Amino acid sequence: MKDVSILGCGWLGKPLALYLLGKEYVIKGSTTSGNKLNSLDEVKIIPFLIDIDKEFNEEIQEFLASEVLIIVITSKNVLGFKKLIQEIEKSAIRKVIFISSTSVYPSLNKVIIEEEQTINSPLVEIENAFRVNKSFETTIIRFAGLLGYDRKPGNWFEGKKIPHPKGFVNMIHQDDCIEILYQIIKQNVWGEVFNACSSHHPTREEFYTTAKIKIKKEPPIFDDSLALKYKIISSDKLQKRLNYRFIHTDLLDI
Repeated sequence: MKDVSILGCGWLGKPLALYLLGKEYVIKGSTTSGNKLNSLDEVKIIPFLIDIDKEFNEEIQEFLASEVLIIVITSKNVLGFKKLIQEIEKSAIRKVIFISSTSVYPSLNKVIIEEEQTINSPLVEIENAFRVNKSFETTIIRFAGLLGYDRKPGNWFEGKKIPHPKGFVNMIHQDDCIEILYQIIKQNVWGEVFNACSSHHPTREEFYTTAKIKIKKEPPIFDDSLALKYKIISSDKLQKRLNYRFIHTDLLDI
């Protein structure tokens, strides 16, 4: 599979596109901003202006003329995604990777695997719309909190108290996100749901204190007044299925 369309060339989608270009894939990439079309074209990403919150034009089928579609947008527009699915059904796409989030799980103060009951949310409804469709195969990746490069946790919670300091963090570095997505395509793994999260789960107190120190900011202030709520996201299924070893194994060293 050498033709890939990436819906959403932002913080994760564009570096992913560049990585796949380096693996000799042909990449079509979308943005919702006309000002960004040239920047995609300059790095050999075939650019498209696509916004699922608006009506599709004739470009959508040209964008979907690929073997694989990777959806890397944060929209929770259920109707917009259902319209996108209708377009996918008419296209050449037969393999889809949908980027979801571990936010679909409730905080149950335990280790969370893929079979855990999810909350009622637009994101879960969108996931299910892809999972039940028989016109193409979808693998869903539920990423934990995204970090790396310009996304520095030390900048988070500015001027705010951080709740649940004794809880645990669930994070994944951009490098691991990209490599996991590449391995899904390379190994031809479809029809699956995977959690994708570092196996290192320091406490929120330890993690954010270290993160602030690393960028020379004032130590964080924590709020320990609420009843403790947390979840520990397990990526065991992904690691076994893909034979995957995380690139970044120590969240305190990023």
